[in-house]
Amino acid sequence: MRHALLPKEIEAMAKRVVEANIAAGRTITVAESCTGGLVAAALTEVAGSSKVLDRGFVTYSNDAKMEMLGVSSDIIETFGAVSIACVWAMANGALQKSTADVAVAVSGIAGPDGGTDLKPVGTVVFARSIRNSEAEPEGELRKFDGKTRAEIRLQATLSALELLLP
Repeated sequence: MRHALLPKEIEAMAKRVVEANIAAGRTITVAESCTGGLVAAALTEVAGSSKVLDRGFVTYSNDAKMEMLGVSSDIIETFGAVSIACVWAMANGALQKSTADVAVAVSGIAGPDGGTDLKPVGTVVFARSIRNSEAEPEGELRKFDGKTRAEIRLQATLSALELLLP
């Protein structure tokens, strides 16, 4: 009997991401905050993921974002860790600190505490940056209505995986 580490929906998306990026000849890196490594964990559940995943950064604290990914303290002080500006900087930093072709970054408020009127629990921001692309990094703010911390983190993981599809 097979024991799944993650929900079937997450494992299925991770398999799609690995297969699609192998086919596209792309390597990826992830910079995670609120997901705490779940995106990288989902990818590494897939056989063959070593052909695709270069590395993952779990930068949960603001200091880690600054030290490991080069996010400026000005961005965190001005916009906060849960902002498009911060995840753009995280994605770009992950590309600079890796050999990957594409980076996805995620940061958010999984709760049950930490939310504000402006950024309630369930607010999660994402960015994707592609090496040598003329385009600006893509950013997105989403509000998940998960009833628990785990539900919000799983929804954020699924969304981050979707952004890794070519």
